[in-house]
Amino acid sequence: MSPITDDRLEDLSNDEISRYSRHLLLPEVGIDGQRRLKAARVLIVGTGGLGSPIALYLAAAGVGTIGVADFDFVEASNLQRQIIHGTRDIDRPKTASARDRIKGINPGANVVVHNTRLDRENALDIFKDYDVVTDGTDNYQTRYLINDACVMLGIPNVYGSIYQFEGQASVFNAKGGPCYRCLYPAPPPPGLVPSCAEGGVLGVLPGIIGTIQACETIKIIIGGAGILAGRLLLFDAWEMKFRELRIDRDPNCPICGQNPTIHELVDYERFCGISLDSGEKPIDTITASELKMRMDRGDPLQIIDIREPHEQAIARFPGAKYIPLGQMARRAEEFDPRIDAVFLCKIGQRSIFAIRALRGTGYEGRLLNLKDGVNAWATEVDKSLPRY
Repeated sequence: MSPITDDRLEDLSNDEISRYSRHLLLPEVGIDGQRRLKAARVLIVGTGGLGSPIALYLAAAGVGTIGVADFDFVEASNLQRQIIHGTRDIDRPKTASARDRIKGINPGANVVVHNTRLDRENALDIFKDYDVVTDGTDNYQTRYLINDACVMLGIPNVYGSIYQFEGQASVFNAKGGPCYRCLYPAPPPPGLVPSCAEGGVLGVLPGIIGTIQACETIKIIIGGAGILAGRLLLFDAWEMKFRELRIDRDPNCPICGQNPTIHELVDYERFCGISLDSGEKPIDTITASELKMRMDRGDPLQIIDIREPHEQAIARFPGAKYIPLGQMARRAEEFDPRIDAVFLCKIGQRSIFAIRALRGTGYEGRLLNLKDGVNAWATEVDKSLPRY
């Protein structure tokens, strides 16, 4: 059943009939389905690797209102996979670039820009104006936020995620089916699953998964059969294999179960272990310029690079000792607590978890995190070093 009620349907103009004629020739879509697409309001959260194909194909399909929510700016490293943006868009807000590209494909589309970070304060207010939400995000805290907001508002959530060569897609909170929490009741420990920015991703992979999400969104709008509710589609691009898993609705799910315990949006950074617990000591940081000054002064320092060997081959940090994140706790005896230890990774995120792991052993020496990681060093200190 389509979420678009008949009273919202408008007739198609002759130009629209011509533009969408290949849809109209499909009995499963036809005039009625195309009118529903025209009346539909879809929110795309994230205009990156997944959001790009979702936005492009929904615009081409004739979705009448497309909301794009993002707060980031286009970077050169995005262009390997985020095909809605171009080289001349570097340093522009992603929502502005996406809006221009959507309008270029379909001038009749109404593009609503939400150039803001989605959080528990604004999510419900933004979501309430849409029929479907598509999740193009790359972090667990936002995925749980999207899920909970969609369940509370009764909106289908078209989910996708990617990492390196693997992707997955599903439709949550639709046709009485399960939600994201039914599949993943709790997030993984912080730092266990690197982001695409840290672990990499095959450029074409988000195109495949995002196109699947666009397809599911269209089917939901027109009331098509066979949507991915209760099913998790898994794809391995390296082996070129698809698999499918069944997902059952959890009667004990805290938000969509028989006796829900979540009645309002929560602190998702704390839920996912991103923010500090009360009483936890804050992590001290050092900028690239400050580190360079101390190195030039000859200060005794322990510089620890926790990046993977293939990352170090891209950009080597001078004088650093390599200790993998997973070995940090058992190699605590290699550190001298009398000497400041500086931890570094690509962007200063995984190194935080390395510091927490070392602290967990009872280590009492001073631990510093290189702010924004090796990329900051390449920007502020050694411009001959590549940013990646």
